Amino acid sequence: MPVRGAAELVHDLAALPVSLDRESRRALREAVEPIASDARARASWSGRIPGAIRVRTRQNSRGIAVSIRVSGKTAPHARPIEHEGKPGNFRHPVYADAKEPRGRWTWVNQQARPFLAPAARAGYDQVAEKVADAITAVARRHGWR
Repeated sequence: MPVRGAAELVHDLAALPVSLDRESRRALREAVEPIASDARARASWSGRIPGAIRVRTRQNSRGIAVSIRVSGKTAPHARPIEHEGKPGNFRHPVYADAKEPRGRWTWVNQQARPFLAPAARAGYDQVAEKVADAITAVARRHGWR
């Protein structure tokens, strides 16, 4: 979900010194952390998912990006349970035997329990404001007007 006015902000930030990268990334992580915290709370029924949720920033040619990720290694069941943020059911095998054809496996339905998409929708407006405020504060500390 792009923040309104983000293109202009990215253009202006490109003119700032590269030394601001670390400070900007920290500010973005702090601004997005409330959504990650909400997602952890929504997934508190799981013993592994809350600990697998991380906020990550990275920089590429288009600017700095921030994302909330769930480790598939730590919580491999998180993606199907999230079900693309939609309620409903998904199917998965139980006691699958790789030697048998998939048609012979026992498949069951399981109810989805979205946790990340609802947290993102609930916190979007507040985080968008915090991101804009944080980046503006960093830029102003370094001479941007």
